Amino acid sequence: MAGAIIENMSTRKLCIVGGILLVFQVIAFLVGGLIAPSPTTAVPYMSVKCIDVRKNHHKTKWLMPWGPNHCKKLKDFDEAVSRQIEANDIVFAVHIPLPSKEMSPWFQFMLFIMQLDIAFKMDNDLKENAEITLDVSLAYRDDMFDDWEEIAHAIEIRKLKCTFGSPKTVESEGRHYDCDFLPFMEIGSVAHKYYLINIRLPVNDRKGINVGIGEIKDIRLVGIHQNGGFTKVWFAMKTFLTPSILIIMVWYWRRITLMTRAPVLLEKVIFALGISMTFINIPVEWFSIGFDWTWMLLFGDIRQGIFYAMLLSFWIIFCGEHMMDQNERNRLSGYWKQVGPIAVGSFCLFVFDMCERGVQLKNPFYSIWTTEVGTELAMAFIIVAGICLCLYFLFLCFVVFQVFRNISGKQSSLPAMSKARRLHYEGLIFRFKFLMLITLACAAMTVIFFIVSQVTEGHWKWGDITIQVNSAFFTGIYGMWNLYVFALMFLYAPSHKNYGEDQSNGDLGVNSGEELQLTTTITHVDGPTEVYKLARKEAQE
Repeated sequence: MAGAIIENMSTRKLCIVGGILLVFQVIAFLVGGLIAPSPTTAVPYMSVKCIDVRKNHHKTKWLMPWGPNHCKKLKDFDEAVSRQIEANDIVFAVHIPLPSKEMSPWFQFMLFIMQLDIAFKMDNDLKENAEITLDVSLAYRDDMFDDWEEIAHAIEIRKLKCTFGSPKTVESEGRHYDCDFLPFMEIGSVAHKYYLINIRLPVNDRKGINVGIGEIKDIRLVGIHQNGGFTKVWFAMKTFLTPSILIIMVWYWRRITLMTRAPVLLEKVIFALGISMTFINIPVEWFSIGFDWTWMLLFGDIRQGIFYAMLLSFWIIFCGEHMMDQNERNRLSGYWKQVGPIAVGSFCLFVFDMCERGVQLKNPFYSIWTTEVGTELAMAFIIVAGICLCLYFLFLCFVVFQVFRNISGKQSSLPAMSKARRLHYEGLIFRFKFLMLITLACAAMTVIFFIVSQVTEGHWKWGDITIQVNSAFFTGIYGMWNLYVFALMFLYAPSHKNYGEDQSNGDLGVNSGEELQLTTTITHVDGPTEVYKLARKEAQE
């Protein structure tokens, strides 16, 4: 009777905890959907064609598209031809932001893509597989009357991928090609108020530089940055969640250290998962408001990579420790075949990120996709990582199937037990299935909300209420995985309650006073846990 009461109380507590976590999950989605604005903003910029007749002095002079010291402008290239201005003397200038606005550190990053307006001409056709060479410079200042300070200067090559929908005849002259967007620039901080981009298209017939690229009419840029309002909501969530996970981690590890045995593998993995979640949560981004930390994007990628690698490893080990077979477990070395692909895939993605964003720390105009070698190398890393991920999920599905099959098989032994002990085992199995369903729900919600955020317009409007779908996706999924880790440590922390004397003479001879906990194949100082003994007994019979 005492065991039944304990199990009923345990199940009731589990339902209460699940309800509380569900409430917090809904709040996490609503914070992003109702309070935060859209995560990012895209701003179009049209470059201004400036005249720079000085030779070899462009590094010391910056051409402004507007303002009191604006450059001498050209309306179009026909004017340049009539005034006998060479292509090497034309500079495309873009000021960021638009007039009467300022950039802010709350914007966190800036990503720019380029679109070229190329017109068809019979005597200046666009060659197949044409490449355009860009001489680009980036500068900043924090006052409208300060001098510009250079951030970066580079000569970059981009491949042109354009199509022409009309026959290439004289009648089609002047019509524009349909060209793909080109990656242009990415910087990981917005520490200054004003930025200036100068772009030159150097022409050298002898070396074939910028020859056969068609007649370029204009250069357009699209700048993408994070919204300041979303950044504040995001920082607030991180600041709130960091102590929450830290507190449950301290409580969880304290419960483990109070045991008379050493921590076992599953407990260590759960604790490591908590550490990786805390690593993501720590709001170091607050420092980016006052410091020009361009490496924050790369650092954020590394933190997410560590967490997801740890999460994938946890799922494999969690299922393996519930296999209820006779294999010796509780050792990390026993999972090297399963964890190996995770390590290989994570390493490939890390190398890819270092080749892209690592180089951008020195040259924000760099893109690994702009060269044949870079593209093949990037695709190789992504393909290897994808193969490892596919192998992982296939094996994970197989292991989950095995676990549920084994548990279903062992349940046939439950009717022969005393009522209290049967309820105890049923509770263990129920809670394992409960956590597996929660895991599948979290993974499914991540995929579903990602797809929804990609196919919708970014917001839903219900009457006077506007819901920002993309913001809800970010805050909701981020909060969901925090709650998942919180629930893991709460549910799998060892309990120091015992069942009393009416369970000491159980069917399997388990010692009285053994801890009630969700972990199944954990080894105690006096032997394996109850469900593991159940599996061994069934196998021996």
